[in-house]
Amino acid sequence: MASSIFFSPAANAVTVAIPTPTPTPTPRLVLVRANNASASATAATPTPRLVLVRANNASASASGPTLTLEECEAAAVAGNFPAPPPHSKPPGPKGTPLIEPLDLTRRPRRNRKSPTLRSAFQETTLSPANFVLPLFIHEGEEDAPIGAMPGCFRLGWRHGLIDEVYKARDVGVNSFVLFPKIPDALKSPTGDEAYNDNGLVPRTIRLLKDKFPDIVIYTDVALDPYSSDGHDGIVREDGVIMNDETVHQLCKQAVSQARAGADVVSPSDMMDGRVGALRAALDAEGFHDVSIMSYTAKYASAFYGPFREALDSNPRFGDKKTYQMNPANYREALIEAQADEAEGADILLVKPGLPYTDVIRLLRDNSALPIAAYQVSGEYSMIKAAGVLKMIDEERVMMESLMCIRRAGADIILSYFARQAAGILCGAMSN
Repeated sequence: MASSIFFSPAANAVTVAIPTPTPTPTPRLVLVRANNASASATAATPTPRLVLVRANNASASASGPTLTLEECEAAAVAGNFPAPPPHSKPPGPKGTPLIEPLDLTRRPRRNRKSPTLRSAFQETTLSPANFVLPLFIHEGEEDAPIGAMPGCFRLGWRHGLIDEVYKARDVGVNSFVLFPKIPDALKSPTGDEAYNDNGLVPRTIRLLKDKFPDIVIYTDVALDPYSSDGHDGIVREDGVIMNDETVHQLCKQAVSQARAGADVVSPSDMMDGRVGALRAALDAEGFHDVSIMSYTAKYASAFYGPFREALDSNPRFGDKKTYQMNPANYREALIEAQADEAEGADILLVKPGLPYTDVIRLLRDNSALPIAAYQVSGEYSMIKAAGVLKMIDEERVMMESLMCIRRAGADIILSYFARQAAGILCGAMSN
């Protein structure tokens, strides 16, 4: 099909008429600037004009008169504007009452009316950088599923562990905390295996740092995985957990972990004075850059059950109420936080997470230190179980629970959902 081009010297403009193929398409508007070089060479340089070309079977001349830029500006100055399109509001359903609008100065829903506005005004955000992924490790070559924690495994420290770290890094998770399943034959009343430089945890740290030098490795400092009694400290003959003697063992454990390459040691034992003792022991060995994340407010919670199955670390007798905090107590967390901060803690942790968001907020409002929260095994397993039973939308509840912990004031979250949640966030970020 051929086009027709017409030049009007009087108007100093070019009109292009383009035939339309069959079937007739939706009309398109194209702006064409007439080049003054195509005009008579003897004429003075004219003002460029805009020509409206309609790509249909009608001639452009049928579209009405055209205006120069100067003419458009003059019309605007004179107040001659095109008529705006009519404004109308969609009606409500049949039966909607006709009322006078409420006389409201503030309507908070205005800031929620579109996805763009909701995103712009969102106060709390989640990122893979906020997550620390707990990893269970054991001496075996094969990964062993944990019955009470669907999707979690005791990872073989040589192979399964490396694969899991690769997958986590692919979605932006670069921080990990290690929990060992120690063979029963290596457990003792004093937990001496905790500071064996060739033990499972130091070997794992060295392996990970060799393969992934830039990751951050957190460790657990406590005797319960190594104790034949299953308690976080040494147990006296009358059943009392010995505080100062336990702290002595913990210092040796932390130094051994730092020697292997740990970035952050995390005392979870709840012994009095252990943060100051650990800081002194680490500094005496030259590990001034190794951080301490203290389990500041660790409660004697019923939410830990699946974790103890994972490590086979249930207390052989009694419970942990003489050293872990009473779930009924709130203000007591301030006592622990003030002590840990004074003794040199770098990060304060609350455990469990979601059921204790009030305590997370308490520490956030009373300390300038980073706040961590542990979304524990019981929280994870409940969401997983309810999701399998189709009682909840697992993915949405998972993300909401993590957002609530962040909103309460946690800077980092230890969560078994870390890799799954980071994958969702990465997908959202790429869209």
